Amino acid sequence: MAMRPMSANAPRNGRLVRVSAPSSPSTRLAWLDALRGIGALAVVAEHLLPWFLPALRPYWFNLGVYGILVFFLVSGYIIPTSLERHGDVRAFWISRIFRLYPLYLSVIALVLALAWWVPVRAEVPRDGSAVAAHATMLLDVVNVGGVADTMWTLSYEMVFYLLVTALFLTGAQHRSGELSMGFAAAAVVVGLVASGAVFVGGWPAYVSAGVFAAGVACVMWGRARKPAACVLGLMALAALLLSSRVPWLGTAVLAVMFAGTAIHRWERGTGRLWPVAVTTALVAIAPLWAIESGWWWVQPDVWLTTIVLAGATFAGGMALRGRRLPRMLVWLGLVSYSLYLVHHPLLKYFVAITGDLRQADLPYQAGMAALALAVVLGVSALAYRFIERPGQALGRRISGRDAGGLQRRTDPGVAGQDPGHDGVLGHQEGQVPDGVRDHVGQGDVVR
Repeated sequence: MAMRPMSANAPRNGRLVRVSAPSSPSTRLAWLDALRGIGALAVVAEHLLPWFLPALRPYWFNLGVYGILVFFLVSGYIIPTSLERHGDVRAFWISRIFRLYPLYLSVIALVLALAWWVPVRAEVPRDGSAVAAHATMLLDVVNVGGVADTMWTLSYEMVFYLLVTALFLTGAQHRSGELSMGFAAAAVVVGLVASGAVFVGGWPAYVSAGVFAAGVACVMWGRARKPAACVLGLMALAALLLSSRVPWLGTAVLAVMFAGTAIHRWERGTGRLWPVAVTTALVAIAPLWAIESGWWWVQPDVWLTTIVLAGATFAGGMALRGRRLPRMLVWLGLVSYSLYLVHHPLLKYFVAITGDLRQADLPYQAGMAALALAVVLGVSALAYRFIERPGQALGRRISGRDAGGLQRRTDPGVAGQDPGHDGVLGHQEGQVPDGVRDHVGQGDVVR
Protein backbone atom coordinates (compact mmCIF):
# COMPACT_ATOMS: atom_id res chain seq x y z
CA MET A 1 0.00 0.00 0.00
CA ALA A 2 1.47 3.35 -0.99
CA MET A 3 1.49 5.62 2.02
CA ARG A 4 1.56 9.39 1.72
CA PRO A 5 1.96 10.69 5.27
CA MET A 6 1.93 14.46 5.53
CA SER A 7 1.97 16.98 8.31
CA ALA A 8 0.38 20.36 8.66
CA ASN A 9 0.35 23.10 11.25
CA ALA A 10 -3.08 23.97 12.57
CA PRO A 11 -3.90 26.83 14.96
CA ARG A 12 -5.16 25.72 18.34
CA ASN A 13 -5.75 28.01 21.30
CA GLY A 14 -3.35 30.59 19.92
CA ARG A 15 -0.46 28.28 19.17
CA LEU A 16 0.57 26.00 16.35
CA VAL A 17 -0.08 22.29 16.72
CA ARG A 18 1.46 19.78 14.37
CA VAL A 19 -1.28 17.53 13.10
CA SER A 20 -0.54 14.36 11.17
CA ALA A 21 -2.63 13.95 8.05
CA PRO A 22 -2.32 10.52 6.48
CA SER A 23 -4.16 9.97 3.23
CA SER A 24 -7.66 10.84 4.34
CA PRO A 25 -10.22 13.43 3.27
CA SER A 26 -9.51 15.74 6.20
CA THR A 27 -6.88 16.55 8.76
CA ARG A 28 -6.84 14.06 11.62
CA LEU A 29 -5.77 14.10 15.23
CA ALA A 30 -2.46 12.27 15.22
CA TRP A 31 -2.47 11.53 18.95
CA LEU A 32 -5.82 9.74 18.72
CA ASP A 33 -4.52 7.70 15.80
CA ALA A 34 -1.40 6.88 17.81
CA LEU A 35 -3.59 5.66 20.66
CA ARG A 36 -5.54 3.51 18.23
CA GLY A 37 -2.24 2.15 16.94
CA ILE A 38 -1.16 1.19 20.45
CA GLY A 39 -4.55 -0.39 21.08
CA ALA A 40 -4.33 -2.29 17.81
CA LEU A 41 -0.95 -3.74 18.70
CA ALA A 42 -2.26 -4.79 22.11
CA VAL A 43 -5.28 -6.54 20.63
CA VAL A 44 -3.26 -8.37 17.98
CA ALA A 45 -0.70 -9.40 20.59
CA GLU A 46 -3.41 -10.76 22.87
CA HIS A 47 -4.66 -12.99 20.08
CA LEU A 48 -1.29 -13.88 18.60
CA LEU A 49 0.82 -14.70 21.65
CA PRO A 50 -1.17 -17.65 23.05
CA TRP A 51 -0.89 -19.53 19.76
CA PHE A 52 2.49 -18.43 18.46
CA LEU A 53 4.60 -17.37 21.47
CA PRO A 54 2.73 -18.53 24.58
CA ALA A 55 5.77 -18.09 26.83
CA LEU A 56 5.69 -14.34 26.17
CA ARG A 57 2.04 -13.72 27.05
CA PRO A 58 1.82 -11.46 30.14
CA TYR A 59 -0.52 -12.33 32.97
CA TRP A 60 0.14 -9.41 35.30
CA PHE A 61 -2.20 -7.37 33.10
CA ASN A 62 -4.42 -8.21 30.15
CA LEU A 63 -3.31 -6.91 26.77
CA GLY A 64 -6.75 -7.30 25.22
CA VAL A 65 -8.70 -5.56 27.97
CA TYR A 66 -6.07 -2.82 27.94
CA GLY A 67 -6.70 -2.38 24.21
CA ILE A 68 -10.45 -2.17 24.53
CA LEU A 69 -10.26 0.39 27.33
CA VAL A 70 -7.96 2.62 25.29
CA PHE A 71 -10.17 2.39 22.22
CA PHE A 72 -13.41 3.03 24.05
CA LEU A 73 -11.87 6.05 25.75
CA VAL A 74 -10.95 7.34 22.29
CA SER A 75 -14.46 6.73 20.96
CA GLY A 76 -16.02 8.39 23.99
CA TYR A 77 -13.69 11.35 23.60
CA ILE A 78 -14.46 12.11 19.97
CA ILE A 79 -17.85 10.64 18.93
CA PRO A 80 -20.27 12.90 20.85
CA THR A 81 -18.33 16.08 20.08
CA SER A 82 -18.21 15.09 16.42
CA LEU A 83 -22.01 14.96 16.38
CA GLU A 84 -22.38 18.16 18.39
CA ARG A 85 -19.87 20.05 16.26
CA HIS A 86 -21.66 19.38 13.00
CA GLY A 87 -25.17 19.21 14.46
CA ASP A 88 -26.38 16.93 11.66
CA VAL A 89 -27.85 13.65 12.93
CA ARG A 90 -28.56 12.36 9.43
CA ALA A 91 -24.97 12.92 8.28
CA PHE A 92 -23.68 11.37 11.51
CA TRP A 93 -25.58 8.14 10.93
CA ILE A 94 -24.69 7.98 7.26
CA SER A 95 -21.03 8.37 8.18
CA ARG A 96 -21.34 5.65 10.83
CA ILE A 97 -23.07 3.23 8.48
CA PHE A 98 -20.61 3.71 5.63
CA ARG A 99 -17.69 3.73 8.05
CA LEU A 100 -18.57 0.42 9.70
CA TYR A 101 -20.72 -1.75 7.48
CA PRO A 102 -18.73 -2.22 4.24
CA LEU A 103 -15.78 -3.90 5.96
CA TYR A 104 -18.03 -5.59 8.53
CA LEU A 105 -20.12 -7.24 5.81
CA SER A 106 -16.98 -8.14 3.85
CA VAL A 107 -15.49 -9.98 6.83
CA ILE A 108 -18.78 -11.80 7.41
CA ALA A 109 -18.76 -12.88 3.76
CA LEU A 110 -15.15 -14.06 4.06
CA VAL A 111 -15.79 -16.11 7.20
CA LEU A 112 -18.90 -17.71 5.71
CA ALA A 113 -17.18 -18.41 2.40
CA LEU A 114 -14.35 -20.25 4.18
CA ALA A 115 -16.59 -22.06 6.66
CA TRP A 116 -15.96 -25.32 4.77
CA TRP A 117 -12.33 -25.03 5.93
CA VAL A 118 -12.54 -23.28 9.31
CA PRO A 119 -16.11 -23.73 10.59
CA VAL A 120 -18.10 -20.83 11.95
CA ARG A 121 -17.85 -20.86 15.73
CA ALA A 122 -20.49 -22.80 17.63
CA GLU A 123 -21.62 -19.69 19.56
CA VAL A 124 -23.31 -18.33 16.42
CA PRO A 125 -26.97 -19.44 16.29
CA ARG A 126 -27.96 -21.35 13.18
CA ASP A 127 -31.21 -19.45 12.72
CA GLY A 128 -32.62 -16.04 11.83
CA SER A 129 -31.63 -14.49 15.15
CA ALA A 130 -28.00 -14.51 13.99
CA VAL A 131 -28.98 -12.59 10.85
CA ALA A 132 -31.00 -10.08 12.87
CA ALA A 133 -28.23 -9.54 15.43
CA HIS A 134 -25.52 -9.13 12.79
CA ALA A 135 -27.70 -6.69 10.85
CA THR A 136 -27.80 -4.28 13.81
CA MET A 137 -24.33 -5.08 15.22
CA LEU A 138 -26.06 -5.47 18.60
CA LEU A 139 -24.57 -8.93 18.92
CA ASP A 140 -23.34 -9.08 22.47
CA VAL A 141 -26.23 -7.13 23.97
CA VAL A 142 -28.76 -9.58 22.51
CA ASN A 143 -26.65 -12.59 23.53
CA VAL A 144 -25.63 -13.69 20.03
CA GLY A 145 -22.09 -14.66 19.05
CA GLY A 146 -20.50 -12.97 16.05
CA VAL A 147 -19.17 -14.90 13.08
CA ALA A 148 -15.83 -13.22 13.77
CA ASP A 149 -14.81 -13.37 17.41
CA THR A 150 -13.94 -9.69 17.81
CA MET A 151 -17.29 -8.40 16.54
CA TRP A 152 -18.73 -8.45 20.05
CA THR A 153 -17.23 -5.04 20.90
CA LEU A 154 -19.16 -3.38 18.08
CA SER A 155 -22.30 -4.00 20.14
CA TYR A 156 -21.25 -1.46 22.74
CA GLU A 157 -20.10 1.01 20.13
CA MET A 158 -23.57 0.83 18.58
CA VAL A 159 -25.29 1.21 21.97
CA PHE A 160 -23.16 4.30 22.54
CA TYR A 161 -24.18 5.79 19.18
CA LEU A 162 -27.85 5.24 19.98
CA LEU A 163 -27.55 6.83 23.43
CA VAL A 164 -25.50 9.78 22.17
CA THR A 165 -28.08 10.45 19.45
CA ALA A 166 -30.93 10.46 21.97
CA LEU A 167 -29.00 12.71 24.35
CA PHE A 168 -28.16 15.13 21.54
CA LEU A 169 -31.74 15.43 20.30
CA THR A 170 -33.12 15.88 23.82
CA GLY A 171 -30.51 18.47 24.80
CA ALA A 172 -28.95 16.31 27.53
CA GLN A 173 -25.63 15.71 25.80
CA HIS A 174 -23.59 17.74 28.28
CA ARG A 175 -24.23 15.40 31.23
CA SER A 176 -21.28 13.17 30.39
CA GLY A 177 -19.83 13.17 33.90
CA GLU A 178 -23.12 12.19 35.51
CA LEU A 179 -23.69 9.51 32.89
CA SER A 180 -20.22 8.02 33.34
CA MET A 181 -20.71 7.80 37.11
CA GLY A 182 -24.22 6.44 36.69
CA PHE A 183 -23.15 3.64 34.37
CA ALA A 184 -20.18 2.83 36.62
CA ALA A 185 -22.42 2.60 39.69
CA ALA A 186 -24.88 0.49 37.68
CA ALA A 187 -22.04 -1.87 36.76
CA VAL A 188 -21.36 -2.49 40.44
CA VAL A 189 -25.04 -3.07 41.24
CA VAL A 190 -25.72 -5.21 38.18
CA GLY A 191 -22.67 -7.32 38.95
CA LEU A 192 -24.07 -8.04 42.40
CA VAL A 193 -27.55 -9.07 41.27
CA ALA A 194 -27.32 -10.42 37.72
CA SER A 195 -25.57 -13.61 36.69
CA GLY A 196 -26.31 -13.16 33.00
CA ALA A 197 -29.04 -12.32 30.55
CA VAL A 198 -32.59 -12.08 31.87
CA PHE A 199 -34.11 -12.23 28.39
CA VAL A 200 -32.82 -15.25 26.50
CA GLY A 201 -33.61 -16.91 23.20
CA GLY A 202 -33.80 -15.42 19.74
CA TRP A 203 -36.60 -12.93 20.29
CA PRO A 204 -34.42 -10.06 21.69
CA ALA A 205 -32.45 -10.12 18.44
CA TYR A 206 -35.63 -9.98 16.32
CA VAL A 207 -37.28 -7.24 18.40
CA SER A 208 -34.16 -5.09 18.54
CA ALA A 209 -33.65 -5.46 14.78
CA GLY A 210 -37.18 -4.24 14.08
CA VAL A 211 -36.90 -1.30 16.47
CA PHE A 212 -33.42 -0.46 15.18
CA ALA A 213 -34.46 -0.42 11.51
CA ALA A 214 -37.57 1.68 12.08
CA GLY A 215 -35.91 4.02 14.58
CA VAL A 216 -32.76 4.72 12.57
CA ALA A 217 -34.88 5.33 9.47
CA CYS A 218 -36.92 7.94 11.37
CA VAL A 219 -33.79 9.55 12.80
CA MET A 220 -32.12 9.80 9.41
CA TRP A 221 -35.13 11.06 7.48
CA GLY A 222 -36.55 13.35 10.12
CA ARG A 223 -39.89 11.63 10.72
CA ALA A 224 -40.61 11.81 14.47
CA ARG A 225 -36.87 12.10 14.94
CA LYS A 226 -36.75 12.89 18.65
CA PRO A 227 -39.29 10.23 19.78
CA ALA A 228 -37.57 7.66 17.57
CA ALA A 229 -34.17 8.50 19.08
CA CYS A 230 -35.59 8.17 22.58
CA VAL A 231 -37.09 4.77 21.75
CA LEU A 232 -33.77 3.64 20.30
CA GLY A 233 -31.93 4.80 23.41
CA LEU A 234 -34.35 3.01 25.72
CA MET A 235 -34.11 -0.14 23.61
CA ALA A 236 -30.33 -0.01 23.79
CA LEU A 237 -30.40 0.41 27.57
CA ALA A 238 -32.88 -2.45 28.01
CA ALA A 239 -30.76 -4.76 25.88
CA LEU A 240 -27.59 -3.73 27.71
CA LEU A 241 -29.04 -4.52 31.12
CA LEU A 242 -31.40 -7.40 30.39
CA SER A 243 -30.17 -9.46 27.44
CA SER A 244 -26.41 -8.91 27.16
CA ARG A 245 -23.95 -11.71 27.78
CA VAL A 246 -22.27 -10.07 30.78
CA PRO A 247 -24.41 -7.16 31.99
CA TRP A 248 -21.86 -5.69 34.41
CA LEU A 249 -19.11 -5.68 31.81
CA GLY A 250 -21.23 -4.01 29.13
CA THR A 251 -22.40 -1.38 31.63
CA ALA A 252 -18.80 -0.72 32.69
CA VAL A 253 -17.82 -0.28 29.03
CA LEU A 254 -20.45 2.44 28.63
CA ALA A 255 -19.11 4.12 31.78
CA VAL A 256 -15.64 4.19 30.24
CA MET A 257 -16.95 5.67 27.00
CA PHE A 258 -18.84 8.47 28.75
CA ALA A 259 -15.73 9.07 30.86
CA GLY A 260 -13.89 9.73 27.59
CA THR A 261 -16.54 12.33 26.72
CA ALA A 262 -16.22 13.89 30.18
CA ILE A 263 -12.45 14.19 29.69
CA HIS A 264 -13.02 16.08 26.45
CA ARG A 265 -15.48 18.45 28.09
CA TRP A 266 -13.02 19.06 30.94
CA GLU A 267 -10.28 19.79 28.40
CA ARG A 268 -12.54 22.33 26.69
CA GLY A 269 -13.45 23.94 30.00
CA THR A 270 -17.12 22.90 29.88
CA GLY A 271 -16.99 20.11 32.46
CA ARG A 272 -15.22 18.83 35.54
CA LEU A 273 -12.70 16.03 35.92
CA TRP A 274 -13.70 14.59 39.28
CA PRO A 275 -16.54 12.47 37.77
CA VAL A 276 -13.86 10.64 35.77
CA ALA A 277 -12.05 9.78 39.01
CA VAL A 278 -15.27 8.50 40.57
CA THR A 279 -16.04 6.48 37.44
CA THR A 280 -12.55 4.95 37.49
CA ALA A 281 -12.92 3.89 41.11
CA LEU A 282 -16.33 2.31 40.51
CA VAL A 283 -15.24 0.49 37.36
CA ALA A 284 -12.19 -0.77 39.26
CA ILE A 285 -14.36 -2.44 41.91
CA ALA A 286 -17.23 -3.48 39.62
CA PRO A 287 -16.10 -7.08 39.01
CA LEU A 288 -14.83 -7.80 42.52
CA TRP A 289 -18.15 -9.05 43.84
CA ALA A 290 -19.83 -9.72 40.52
CA ILE A 291 -21.66 -13.02 40.29
CA GLU A 292 -20.12 -13.72 36.91
CA SER A 293 -16.47 -12.70 37.14
CA GLY A 294 -14.43 -15.87 37.29
CA TRP A 295 -11.84 -15.01 34.62
CA TRP A 296 -8.21 -14.44 35.48
CA TRP A 297 -8.20 -10.90 34.09
CA VAL A 298 -10.78 -9.61 36.59
CA GLN A 299 -8.76 -10.65 39.61
CA PRO A 300 -8.16 -7.46 41.61
CA ASP A 301 -4.45 -7.03 40.86
CA VAL A 302 -4.74 -7.78 37.13
CA TRP A 303 -7.92 -5.74 36.61
CA LEU A 304 -6.61 -2.70 38.47
CA THR A 305 -3.24 -2.81 36.72
CA THR A 306 -4.95 -3.03 33.34
CA ILE A 307 -7.17 -0.04 34.12
CA VAL A 308 -4.23 2.04 35.36
CA LEU A 309 -2.17 1.25 32.25
CA ALA A 310 -5.05 2.13 29.90
CA GLY A 311 -5.71 5.41 31.71
CA ALA A 312 -2.01 6.28 31.75
CA THR A 313 -1.76 5.56 28.02
CA PHE A 314 -4.67 7.85 27.23
CA ALA A 315 -3.26 10.57 29.49
CA GLY A 316 0.13 10.19 27.81
CA GLY A 317 -1.49 10.56 24.41
CA MET A 318 -3.18 13.77 25.51
CA ALA A 319 0.09 15.10 26.90
CA LEU A 320 1.77 14.51 23.53
CA ARG A 321 -1.05 15.86 21.38
CA GLY A 322 0.98 18.83 20.19
CA ARG A 323 4.05 16.81 19.23
CA ARG A 324 5.18 14.85 16.23
CA LEU A 325 4.36 11.17 16.81
CA PRO A 326 5.76 7.98 15.25
CA ARG A 327 4.29 7.55 11.80
CA MET A 328 3.94 3.81 12.29
CA LEU A 329 1.65 4.27 15.28
CA VAL A 330 -0.41 6.89 13.45
CA TRP A 331 -0.70 4.59 10.42
CA LEU A 332 -1.74 1.66 12.61
CA GLY A 333 -4.46 3.88 14.02
CA LEU A 334 -5.58 4.80 10.53
CA VAL A 335 -6.09 1.12 9.59
CA SER A 336 -7.15 0.06 13.09
CA TYR A 337 -10.72 -0.86 12.19
CA SER A 338 -9.53 -3.14 9.39
CA LEU A 339 -6.89 -4.56 11.69
CA TYR A 340 -9.52 -5.16 14.36
CA LEU A 341 -11.91 -7.08 12.13
CA VAL A 342 -9.55 -9.07 9.91
CA HIS A 343 -6.73 -10.13 12.21
CA HIS A 344 -8.48 -12.85 14.21
CA PRO A 345 -9.92 -14.76 11.23
CA LEU A 346 -6.55 -14.47 9.49
CA LEU A 347 -4.74 -15.87 12.52
CA LYS A 348 -7.14 -18.82 12.54
CA TYR A 349 -6.46 -19.51 8.89
CA PHE A 350 -2.73 -19.15 9.44
CA VAL A 351 -2.73 -21.70 12.27
CA ALA A 352 -4.94 -24.01 10.19
CA ILE A 353 -2.10 -24.08 7.65
CA THR A 354 0.88 -24.27 9.99
CA GLY A 355 -0.64 -26.49 12.65
CA ASP A 356 -0.23 -26.06 16.40
CA LEU A 357 2.89 -23.99 17.05
CA ARG A 358 2.85 -24.04 20.83
CA GLN A 359 5.28 -26.96 21.10
CA ALA A 360 7.61 -25.70 18.35
CA ASP A 361 11.09 -24.32 18.98
CA LEU A 362 11.23 -20.66 19.94
CA PRO A 363 13.01 -19.45 16.76
CA TYR A 364 10.40 -21.16 14.59
CA GLN A 365 7.59 -19.69 16.71
CA ALA A 366 9.10 -16.22 16.40
CA GLY A 367 9.49 -16.56 12.64
CA MET A 368 5.92 -17.72 12.18
CA ALA A 369 4.65 -14.94 14.45
CA ALA A 370 6.51 -12.33 12.38
CA LEU A 371 5.15 -13.79 9.16
CA ALA A 372 1.59 -13.89 10.51
CA LEU A 373 1.87 -10.29 11.68
CA ALA A 374 3.14 -9.21 8.26
CA VAL A 375 0.19 -10.95 6.57
CA VAL A 376 -2.29 -9.34 8.97
CA LEU A 377 -0.83 -5.86 8.44
CA GLY A 378 -0.76 -6.29 4.67
CA VAL A 379 -4.35 -7.47 4.46
CA SER A 380 -5.45 -4.70 6.84
CA ALA A 381 -3.81 -2.11 4.60
CA LEU A 382 -5.53 -3.53 1.54
CA ALA A 383 -8.88 -3.69 3.33
CA TYR A 384 -8.53 -0.05 4.36
CA ARG A 385 -7.52 1.04 0.87
CA PHE A 386 -10.10 -0.86 -1.13
CA ILE A 387 -13.05 -1.29 1.27
CA GLU A 388 -12.95 1.28 4.06
CA ARG A 389 -11.90 4.36 2.11
CA PRO A 390 -14.35 3.87 -0.78
CA GLY A 391 -17.14 3.28 1.72
CA GLN A 392 -16.32 6.45 3.61
CA ALA A 393 -16.14 8.44 0.38
CA LEU A 394 -19.55 7.14 -0.66
CA GLY A 395 -20.96 8.09 2.71
CA ARG A 396 -19.67 11.63 2.35
CA ARG A 397 -21.20 11.95 -1.10
CA ILE A 398 -24.56 10.70 0.12
CA SER A 399 -24.58 12.99 3.14
CA GLY A 400 -23.47 15.96 1.03
CA ARG A 401 -20.21 16.50 2.85
CA ASP A 402 -16.90 16.86 1.07
CA ALA A 403 -13.47 17.12 2.64
CA GLY A 404 -13.39 20.87 2.23
CA GLY A 405 -16.77 21.25 3.87
CA LEU A 406 -15.65 19.20 6.82
CA GLN A 407 -12.56 21.34 7.23
CA ARG A 408 -14.53 24.56 6.99
CA ARG A 409 -16.94 23.46 9.70
CA THR A 410 -14.25 22.06 11.96
CA ASP A 411 -13.88 23.36 15.48
CA PRO A 412 -10.20 24.33 15.89
CA GLY A 413 -10.30 22.87 19.37
CA VAL A 414 -10.48 19.40 17.91
CA ALA A 415 -8.24 20.05 14.93
CA GLY A 416 -10.43 18.76 12.17
CA GLN A 417 -11.11 15.22 13.28
CA ASP A 418 -12.97 13.40 10.54
CA PRO A 419 -16.16 11.93 12.03
CA GLY A 420 -15.94 9.13 9.53
CA HIS A 421 -12.78 7.88 11.15
CA ASP A 422 -13.81 7.19 14.73
CA GLY A 423 -12.72 3.60 14.82
CA VAL A 424 -13.17 1.04 17.50
CA LEU A 425 -11.15 -1.84 18.69
CA GLY A 426 -11.80 -4.40 21.33
CA HIS A 427 -10.14 -7.31 23.00
CA GLN A 428 -10.79 -10.86 22.04
CA GLU A 429 -14.23 -12.30 22.50
CA GLY A 430 -12.45 -15.30 23.94
CA GLN A 431 -12.20 -13.32 27.16
CA VAL A 432 -15.88 -12.79 27.76
CA PRO A 433 -18.16 -15.68 28.71
CA ASP A 434 -18.39 -17.31 25.35
CA GLY A 435 -17.08 -20.60 26.56
CA VAL A 436 -13.57 -19.67 25.48
CA ARG A 437 -10.72 -20.51 27.83
CA ASP A 438 -8.34 -17.74 28.83
CA HIS A 439 -5.39 -19.87 29.87
CA VAL A 440 -4.60 -21.79 26.72
CA GLY A 441 -3.78 -25.37 27.46
CA GLN A 442 -1.72 -27.63 25.29
CA GLY A 443 -4.78 -29.58 24.26
CA ASP A 444 -6.82 -26.57 23.24
CA VAL A 445 -7.61 -25.81 19.65
CA VAL A 446 -7.80 -22.45 17.96
CA ARG A 447 -11.35 -21.11 18.05
